[in-house]
Amino acid sequence: MRWWKLLGLAGVAGVAATGAVIARAERKRRAYTPEEIRERLHARIAEAPPNP
Repeated sequence: MRWWKLLGLAGVAGVAATGAVIARAERKRRAYTPEEIRERLHARIAEAPPNP
């Protein structure tokens, strides 16, 4: 029965770690201003190969 508890704790720790990673990525994504997003999109379009 003890290993079930360890497995459950490991699962909870994994879910918490995943949530922390997602939250960090979301904060980083939301930190951009609309102008910065627009500039980055224009740069990506300029680097993309032309369509055939």
